[in-house]
Amino acid sequence: MKIGITCYPTYGGSGVVATELGMELAERDHEVHFISYQQPIRLNTERPNIHFHEVDVSNYPLFEYPPYDLALATRMAEVAEIYSLDLLHVHYAIPHSVSALLARQMLAANGGRRLPFVTTLHGTDITLVGTDRSYLPITRFSIEQSDGVTAISQYLRERTLQVFDIKRPVQVIYNFVNCDLYRRDPEVEKHRAEYAHADERILVHLSNFRPVKRISDVVEIFDQVQREVPSRLVLIGDGPERSTAEWMVRRKGIQERVHFLGKQGRVHEKLAIADLMLMPSQLESFGLAALEAMACEVPALATRVGGVPEVIDDGKTGLLADVGDVDAMARQAIELLSDEARLRQMGKRARIAAQTRFCSTKIIPEYENFYRCVLERAS
Repeated sequence: MKIGITCYPTYGGSGVVATELGMELAERDHEVHFISYQQPIRLNTERPNIHFHEVDVSNYPLFEYPPYDLALATRMAEVAEIYSLDLLHVHYAIPHSVSALLARQMLAANGGRRLPFVTTLHGTDITLVGTDRSYLPITRFSIEQSDGVTAISQYLRERTLQVFDIKRPVQVIYNFVNCDLYRRDPEVEKHRAEYAHADERILVHLSNFRPVKRISDVVEIFDQVQREVPSRLVLIGDGPERSTAEWMVRRKGIQERVHFLGKQGRVHEKLAIADLMLMPSQLESFGLAALEAMACEVPALATRVGGVPEVIDDGKTGLLADVGDVDAMARQAIELLSDEARLRQMGKRARIAAQTRFCSTKIIPEYENFYRCVLERAS
C-alpha cells in the first residue's frame, strides 16, 4: 500500500506513534509518505520507501495566524495525486482530519478518485482541544466524515462516543513498542555509569513537559526518594514546564542528582538503563512512555487515570496511585527500589506484558487489516 501519514512532528505521543507506525509499515514493504510542517523528531531512517513532504505555510502579513490547515490540505492533495496514494492516515483530529477531508474533496472535485482517510484519536485532541466549544462541532464532523476511526485505548473510545455523541464505530488499536529495539541494555552497568554511581538507582521521566504531565510532582517524588534511597533522576524531553522543574531542582539543592537531557532521538538507550519510570500525569489516554519503559524491564509508577490501567497491571507490571498523591507515590517508589528481587521481577513481568499485548509485531498487522477494510468499503 501507499500510505500518507500526517502528525505533529514534535515530542508528543501522537507524533511518536505516527512516526514509529510509518517506519514499521516501511519495514513491511509499504510505501510511506509523511506530510507535515517539519520532519518528525523520531524519523531517523533512510529507507527508500519512506518519504517526507514539507508543508510550506505562507507568512503573508494579512494573516495574523497562518492557515496551516489549508496549506496542509493542499499538500495532502498534491502528494496523493503525484504519488497515487491509497489512503491518508492522520493522527490527532484537529486540524489533521479536517485537512484530510478537504484534500479528499479537492481531488474528487478535479475528477479524481475518492481518497479515503483514517483518523486516529490520541487523547487531548478529544479530552481537551476537541471539547472546547470553538472546536467541538468541527471535531465531531471530521470524525464522522472519516472513512475509518481508531482510538488508542478503550478509555478514549468511550470518552469520544460519550462527549461527541458519535454514532459511527471507533476501533481500538493500542499503541505499540518495538520489542527488539526497546529492551534491557545487556551492558547496563557500563552505561549507567554515565549518570549514576554503582550503588545508586536511576529514575526516569519522559514527556513533552506540558502541564498535564505534572513535572513538579516528578521532582517532588524524586526529592523524597533520594533522601531514603541513593538515586539520580534523568529527565528526557522538553517543553513549557522545563524551566519550572529546573527552578524547583535548584531550590531543593538537588541539581547534582538531576540530569536534564532535553529532546533525545534514541530514547530506548536511556530507558534501558533505568530502574523506575515516573509518570504522575493528570491524564493519559494510554501512557506510551510507560510502555516503552516496560519493554526495557523498567516498571512505571503512574497515576490511575484514563487508559493507564489498560497498560499497567497495578502491583504486577507497575504501580498506580491517585493524581497528586506525591507522598504515596514516593513511598511506593522507595519500597520498590529498596527491594531488588521485587524490582527485577516486576520489570520482567512488565516486559512480558509489553511483548504479549503491545509489541509492534502484534499491533502493526491490526493497522494493515484496518486499512484493507477501509479500502474495500471505499472501492
